[in-house]
Order: sequence, then C-alpha cells, then structure tokens
Amino acid sequence: MKEVRILEIKQSVFADNDRQAELLRQELKKKKLCLLNLMSSPGSGKTTTLMRTIEALKDTYRIGVMEADIDSDVDARTISESGARVIQLHTGGMCHLDAEMTRQGLEGLDPAELDLVILENVGNLVCPAEFDTGAVKNAMILSVPEGHDKPLKYPLMFSVCDVVLVNKIDVLPYFDFDLEKCREYVHRRNPQARVIPVCAKTGEGIQEWTDWLSEQVRDWNGL
Repeated sequence: MKEVRILEIKQSVFADNDRQAELLRQELKKKKLCLLNLMSSPGSGKTTTLMRTIEALKDTYRIGVMEADIDSDVDARTISESGARVIQLHTGGMCHLDAEMTRQGLEGLDPAELDLVILENVGNLVCPAEFDTGAVKNAMILSVPEGHDKPLKYPLMFSVCDVVLVNKIDVLPYFDFDLEKCREYVHRRNPQARVIPVCAKTGEGIQEWTDWLSEQVRDWNGL
C-alpha cells in the first residue's frame, strides 16, 4: 500500500485571511469607518439587540448593517425598518464570513457616508470566531437560556471578543444561570473582555452597551 501524503493547509489559509483582514482594517482607519463584528448562536437575540442599538445611536452616527446568513433575507427586512442602510449577504452554505467576503459586503453597502457598520455574522459559536473579518471590534451575545458554561465549551469565541452581552436577563429567575460564574468563565478566557448584562426586549442594560460602542466609534474615527 502506498503511503498517503497529508498536507496541512489550515494554517496558510488562516494566515492569508489574517493579512487581508489587517489590510481591510487599515483601509477602514483611513476612511474613518468603524466596523463591528457581532456574533452569537441562533436565537440569542442578535437582531433584536441590533434594532435597540440602532434606535439608540441613529441620531449620533450614520449606521449601516450587513446581515450574513446561509440563506433568506428575514433579518435584513427586519433591520430595514430601523432606517439604517442594510444589505443581505448570502454565504453560499458557509458558516462564517472571512475578510474578503466582508470587503465585498462593504462595497455593496457603499459605506462612504457611514460612521459605523455592524456585521451580523452567521449564527454559531464556532466558525465565525476562527476567521478575522477585518472588524475593528468583536462582540458576541450569550443568552441566558444557553447557560453560563458556554465560555468553557467555546473558548475561542470568548477569547476573540472585546465585549460579551448577556442577553435575556429578564428570564434569569427561570433558568439555572449564574451571572457571576459567567463573568468568571469569560474572564478566564479573556481578562480584558467587557461583560454587559442586557435585555433587548425591555431595553435594560442597552445604555451601557451603546455607551461602550459609541466610545469605540469615537476612538477609531477620531471624533
């Protein structure tokens, strides 16, 4: 039997994407455009949180949204009601966006007159964390029903995020979710990550979140 030759290409693929992501960030800096990569599992409340975010910041910043999904335009139609500029990205079955896909999305969005673009990434806690999209900051949403142990089970996702929104805190009394343990587990993966409890449905905690985001936009855009 002939010896099977195995080529490990994963590293080179990621390395090329990392280079493209850094180039994209340099372009965003020159254009004074802040790009936020928002990640989570399906059903965590990304779109509802995004609607709250736009409502809070739309009078301060010109906002665009890129909705990434394997198929459908359900979320893009919802976001369009906010008044923000929005474009739907179909990934062709892929479970994430990479830097080149993000660049194409930005070109389709025509962001010349925008201050902030939010990429709502494909919903899962694995693939999106592996690929640098070129975003200025990474954020993720962990909902109470998912459990406080997710930072232990999906370490990379929590390692790459600058801020973690713990959503659906209105149902804390009905779930075995320990907020302090969640903070501990997040900081075990990423000591610098900001953890903000929110409820997108009621608006609780949204002010702290939008204050944080606004600070990132001002710093990046030199406002």
